[in-house]
Amino acid sequence: MVESMPTRSNFGKHAIIVFLALGSLILLMQQMPMHQDLAYHRFADNRSLFDIANFYNVMSNIPFMLVGLAGAFFCARQPVFETRGAWLVFFAGIALVGPGSLYYHLDPDNQGLFWDRLPMVLGFMGLFTALLGELLAPKSTRYLLLPMLLLGLASVLIWHRYDDLRLYLWVQFMPMLVIPVMLLLYPKRYSHSYLLVAALVMYALAKLFEVFDVQVFSLLQNAMGGHAIKHVMAALGGACALWMLQIRKPL
Repeated sequence: MVESMPTRSNFGKHAIIVFLALGSLILLMQQMPMHQDLAYHRFADNRSLFDIANFYNVMSNIPFMLVGLAGAFFCARQPVFETRGAWLVFFAGIALVGPGSLYYHLDPDNQGLFWDRLPMVLGFMGLFTALLGELLAPKSTRYLLLPMLLLGLASVLIWHRYDDLRLYLWVQFMPMLVIPVMLLLYPKRYSHSYLLVAALVMYALAKLFEVFDVQVFSLLQNAMGGHAIKHVMAALGGACALWMLQIRKPL
């Protein structure tokens, strides 16, 4: 892997990205405060196995730890490049989602959910900052990573303190809105960018399995709920990003 090459200024494209990011934030913050639905903690599959409560929702977090540790180790072994810190944060967040989500699913409530969501925002902001650097301006990563991480952490703290999900939802879904647009607008500096698209598709599918947890559990004749499959799909998304980093070449 090598350092990203400088980009040409393109104010029109930059304006679209800023509009989508800030516009979505303004639109969301104009809504009434969004509270955590306590029914969220009632998952379809709550079976215990080997004296582990909610066994499948708990153990399905292991792929996060495997993918996250593999990705962090891979990035740490690479020569220094502009976006390495952001990629490290991304994979560290994935790795920490494992124990955080595992802890939450042992006894689901808002207190445990805090430790589930905290590492998730590290992953979201790490990925978004890495791609901002690689597609827009390589040097932006060093200036944006810390503010973006603080923004992500603030979103979880605000939800936990004031029971208002608006900023957290923006931190989670804004990158999923903006990243595909960036991939369409800006020239690629590395090969195999289709694996990044695959990662986004995996995450989108993960959210669908989360939403249809009960229906998936019924469709699979109580073999596994949608939430456990969501964990695996989201981890596969991280694996796609890692695979991309491992095999890509400068264009």
